Amino acid sequence: MLIQLTYASHSSRALGPADVKDILQTSQRNNAAVGVTGALCLANGLFLQQLEGDRDVVNQVYLRILKDSRHTEPSILDFGEIASRRFSNWNMGLISSIAENRQIFLKYSRKSEFDPYSMSPSSLRGFFDEIVQGGVRWIG
Repeated sequence: MLIQLTYASHSSRALGPADVKDILQTSQRNNAAVGVTGALCLANGLFLQQLEGDRDVVNQVYLRILKDSRHTEPSILDFGEIASRRFSNWNMGLISSIAENRQIFLKYSRKSEFDPYSMSPSSLRGFFDEIVQGGVRWIG
């Protein structure tokens, strides 16, 4: 079964460019090895990630994330079966809330600051649909 899992968490500490580079490279390498695709968003000390792949494998990846000391207050925001992958070209793409991406981060958020915890599943899906279609600056 092909599934999609979307979660948010807080960063346990401030992340510098080297931390972000390490997270992206490690995610790309690990996800490629197990057939997981997705996107990671970083904004205001928050992670928002959507993972796609085999149900058992995605669950294993999420369990590994839960053990990562860089994450606190993890919460699954959306989970379900999907017919096809949204991010089939990316083992892990990364966008951040740089000025060029600010509009899309705020478009789907109820607050003036990006807050994925307050987003509905339909808003989350719209957010990820839009970043796949373009108009954002990807990192890495």
